[in-house]
Amino acid sequence: MSFSTSSSRPAQVSVARSWAVLVCLSILQFLIAVDVTVVNVALPSIGNDLGVDARGLTWVVVGYTITGGGLLMLGGRLGDVFGRRRLLLIGTAIFGAASLMAGLAETFPLLVGARLLQGVGEALALPAAMATIVLLFPEGRARTRALSVWAAVASCGLVLGFVLSGIITEYLGWRWIFLIAVPFVLFVLIASVALLPRDRSQERAPLDILGSILLTSAPLLFAFGVVEAGDSNGDVPWSSIAALVGAAAAAALFVKVERRAANPLVPLTFFRNRTRVRANLATALLSAALSTSFLLFTFYLQDGLGLSPLESGLLLLPLAVALVVAVTVVPRLLGRWGARVCIVVGLSSAGAGMIVIAAAAQLEAPAWLLTPAMLFIAAGMGFGLVGLQYAAVTEVTDDDAGVASGVQRAADQLGGSAGVTVYVGLGFASALHGVSPYVLSSGLAIIGLCLATAIVQRIVIVTQEQQTRT
Repeated sequence: MSFSTSSSRPAQVSVARSWAVLVCLSILQFLIAVDVTVVNVALPSIGNDLGVDARGLTWVVVGYTITGGGLLMLGGRLGDVFGRRRLLLIGTAIFGAASLMAGLAETFPLLVGARLLQGVGEALALPAAMATIVLLFPEGRARTRALSVWAAVASCGLVLGFVLSGIITEYLGWRWIFLIAVPFVLFVLIASVALLPRDRSQERAPLDILGSILLTSAPLLFAFGVVEAGDSNGDVPWSSIAALVGAAAAAALFVKVERRAANPLVPLTFFRNRTRVRANLATALLSAALSTSFLLFTFYLQDGLGLSPLESGLLLLPLAVALVVAVTVVPRLLGRWGARVCIVVGLSSAGAGMIVIAAAAQLEAPAWLLTPAMLFIAAGMGFGLVGLQYAAVTEVTDDDAGVASGVQRAADQLGGSAGVTVYVGLGFASALHGVSPYVLSSGLAIIGLCLATAIVQRIVIVTQEQQTRT
């Protein structure tokens, strides 16, 4: 029994075994998705225990998303070259070991290091898992059903992360939001070894390792530079300046490397399509605002209003429910309204949510007045990201569909981490006394959303019917 090199499902793999693999890998997808949001409600508890302020706590969020997003496309390429089963097992093992390390971390730097490793595990395991599912299920109804289950599990993981974080932090302590994943990771590893056949030997292609390192280093240096600048008392330290210069240099060198690489991570010809470029820029800006809103909700409910982690997690239920509804409804509306209308609705909703957050914090409003903000943010996430995902893969071919999907996901993750770094990092910076951090962070996010709206106005989406006529 072995996987074919084509996209068709091997005849030797039974339907029952294929679905057993899907269940196993969906558990991994759920753990990875939960890890994106499960830390949010636990952040104040982590800060109190390890003596870290809100600005520094942003590293617990961005450390995971930067390494995950920056190495994601390399992880997919490594799976193609060295074998998806092998990369799946290695990535899952790294993710599990890093989860154990995070749960046992006695210092904040050790916790951040564990989060960075979790991102590496995600980048290696997730592309291999999805590719395995695509190869197991033939095109048509079977693959559509399988990918629908995969997407639904990811959405549930993101949503339940908020609630699980509150429950676990309240009754078990923040360390268990990481430790509880370990037995499930062990199950996935054992089941994968039992269910998945060994990889077939494949032709080795050159890897763009340097490009991946630069793509990850640029946002990490940028995040460090911004956080260091925010920690100063008016004078920007040389370490911050050096980090920001290094980030710019890494970004410029990435472009140069991609131009000359024999097998580039992202072929620069991909960016000749302006619609894709603009869609990915708008995705990064929207994700920046959405990720910022999640942290602001948490900090206001616990630090601002003094609520417990459990109370905070339960109060975020409207956001979770609204997000599920939005993800369910938006795909139907996309065909009626068109992608651009859905995107603008999403950006406007996210902007309205940030305004409500800023107003509630400024007025020291009770928790229930944040409910409209949660509904707006959920609508922004549902309408905006779904519409942008459609625009980001416009006019793709068999040759660049994978690259388009990878770039869009990287823009989503790296944009979210950059937003948390800049908006929350500057908003809660010690150098900016006298200004409400919630107002400043929300204001920066709104500026980004306005820029995204201007970018979206210039997006031209060619429909399938228009492509056929041309």
